[in-house]
Amino acid sequence: MTSQIGVGALHCVLPDVRVPVGELPETELMTAEELAFVRGSGIDTVGEFADEPVSALAARAVRELLEAHPGPADLLLMVGSRAPDVLIGSDVSRVQAESGLRSAFAFSVDGLGCTGSSAAWGLARDLLIADPGRQRVVIAHASRPAGLDRVRYPVTVIGDGAYAMTMTRGGRPVLRAHRMETDGAFHDLFTIDYKKTPWYEWREHCAQPDRYRMELALHSRLRLSRMVDEVLAEAGIERGEVAATLMQNVTASAYQFYETLLGLPIHPLCRGHLAAYGHLGAMDVVLNLQTLLAGDDVAEGDRVLVINNSPTAAWSVTLWEV
Repeated sequence: MTSQIGVGALHCVLPDVRVPVGELPETELMTAEELAFVRGSGIDTVGEFADEPVSALAARAVRELLEAHPGPADLLLMVGSRAPDVLIGSDVSRVQAESGLRSAFAFSVDGLGCTGSSAAWGLARDLLIADPGRQRVVIAHASRPAGLDRVRYPVTVIGDGAYAMTMTRGGRPVLRAHRMETDGAFHDLFTIDYKKTPWYEWREHCAQPDRYRMELALHSRLRLSRMVDEVLAEAGIERGEVAATLMQNVTASAYQFYETLLGLPIHPLCRGHLAAYGHLGAMDVVLNLQTLLAGDDVAEGDRVLVINNSPTAAWSVTLWEV
């Protein structure tokens, strides 16, 4: 049944090494305004792996997930990283080769930033519906900074991590309702001049910080408020019937903003992950969902709302039934 497509398994890989944000090398060259942003972000430490490529980290997450939950997969979706390991070549093909998913068709979901994971599980659900012969889709992603700097002023501070998950028939939690939207008007708000600059000098540039803080925030306010209403209406429930609300971990102030906007409390585990690991890009919502499901705050039949958006101007709202 199409209504019973959900999560088969979740597996996150996090570093043992965590570095206080005040000890990051780039903070020595920051302005007073940038330092104030870092100190007020709600991030205490960020996790760091050794110099391991994103595709290798993603492949490790898939291998470890398949060791615990063996079996074939029909499709492998890699959520694109901030910067690919190779140009012309294929990061997702490396993940396929190193994870042993030889029979799966492998491709990437890219250009959506943090929202990529939400887009991937929505797409996986649709692909399973489209072909009754498909049984399992594997989704993978790894978070690493694009260059040497971890501070993305005025957005967040980047930590390392990787995850793999499966979407299957009969999986739980069940994906009950889902919405995705993008706005191409913000496509060049954040850039890195990688063609003219060696990788060790890559610096992310925000063309208009005030546009990020004001105009994009206004778009997010209007869209996510409407999208939450649409998702809840599709599922036939009210806000009070949502057992927990999760979102990506960007800054502590973002939680306050969306709690006020949506009238829904953001689960405190999000703040805990933000403080300990920093922003893990598209991995945030997967780590938050895995931790919630492993605890005692939700039970079978509860509804969990996952909100996700990114500076690429992509938004997603998903309702899961545990």
